Amino acid sequence: MTHGTTRRTVLATGAAALVAGCSKSGDNNETGSPATASASAASIGKELAKTSDIPVGGGKIFPADKVVVTQPKKDEFKAFSNICTHRQCPLANVSGGTINCNCHGSKFHITDGSVAHPPATKPLPKKKITVEGATIRLV
Repeated sequence: MTHGTTRRTVLATGAAALVAGCSKSGDNNETGSPATASASAASIGKELAKTSDIPVGGGKIFPADKVVVTQPKKDEFKAFSNICTHRQCPLANVSGGTINCNCHGSKFHITDGSVAHPPATKPLPKKKITVEGATIRLV
């Protein structure tokens, strides 16, 4: 009989610990734990630049983020992959209304990423950005 009582005590203690652990975890998620707050902040996207950093009629390449952001017209922002669709070289610069690759001379329009000059035959893939006030974020 002593064996049964010890076993019950162990099971009851374990069950109580399990319930306490589960309810504590549930409480944190319901009140906005740091993990929930981080997930909310991450859904906004990474800040790339200020709108004033992107020249009208030009753009800026962000190599670490593999994106190029352009401003074809005032307050109109576009974003594309910064990898050339010809031979996957990183794009070099933005000038003269095109995004330029130095590897083989391909050029892409800043307005839509379409090919302006071969040898590339495919447009640059679009990237999603948001503009919040004066901040451009990569989504």
